[in-house]
Amino acid sequence: MNACAEIEMQTTVRSALRDGMARLAAASAPSHALAAELLLMHAIGHDRAWIYAHPETELGKESATTFFELIARRASGVPTQYLTGKQEFWGMEFEVTPAVLIPRPETEHVIEVALQRSDERSGANRGESLRIADAGTGSGCIAVVLAKELPNAQIFATDISAEALRIAMHNAEKHGVAQRVRFVQCDLLESRECESQAFDLIVSNPPYVARAEENELAREVRDYEPHTALFGGATGAEIYERFIAQASQCLRLGGLLVVEVGYGASERVRAIFDVNSWNDIRITEDLAGIPRVISANRA
Repeated sequence: MNACAEIEMQTTVRSALRDGMARLAAASAPSHALAAELLLMHAIGHDRAWIYAHPETELGKESATTFFELIARRASGVPTQYLTGKQEFWGMEFEVTPAVLIPRPETEHVIEVALQRSDERSGANRGESLRIADAGTGSGCIAVVLAKELPNAQIFATDISAEALRIAMHNAEKHGVAQRVRFVQCDLLESRECESQAFDLIVSNPPYVARAEENELAREVRDYEPHTALFGGATGAEIYERFIAQASQCLRLGGLLVVEVGYGASERVRAIFDVNSWNDIRITEDLAGIPRVISANRA
């Protein structure tokens, strides 16, 4: 049976979704049922509630063709988020492309820790004006969320990739915070604009995967997400040495650094913090009990 004839047989929402799920399951795609739902929603322009309320609605040939092309690409390994062009983070929708890392739920802990520790200092007064840097902003998810949560904050968002900064700018505009986020192309905090600041808060989800672990990554990550946003050196900890040193020069006295760390790396990264330069060093676990965030004040 040729592809056109097969598509013509998949005439309803129900049958298309069922077949899409089966194809992804056969390809061992993770979360195949959810992926098929998201791709069908994207292909036909309706939400999940509509899909399940109209299972016998016939799909046009164009919509069916688009859907099964997306299913084929997902089966080949392309992440669902790059196919739909979006990912939810902190309850907000962010544009994503292969130029940026796909935001993960674990990274929300960076924001939680930053807000909690900032509240401790200010007595939960989020009206306070803060100067914040988000180093390696990628899609801009951390910078944009902090701008929404801290309406008087001024934020510098840096990235080495011009294309990543373009996506981050779009996300800032989409969520109405572009006027308070300044985008700077540089490696972490290596720019005159950052070095001349005295930030109250610096946050980052830096590249932290060890090069030696490349072959252990899921195909979706290894083959499709940007390597500059993934790999942090031979052991994955090298980038922290540079970044923590930069942060100590860019933070004001008493300023806060909050950084995400990879699996099994928390103690190695914590050891980089010089006790003469940092105090109140804390390690925060994610929902799976894995040490995920290190935060510290500049002494």
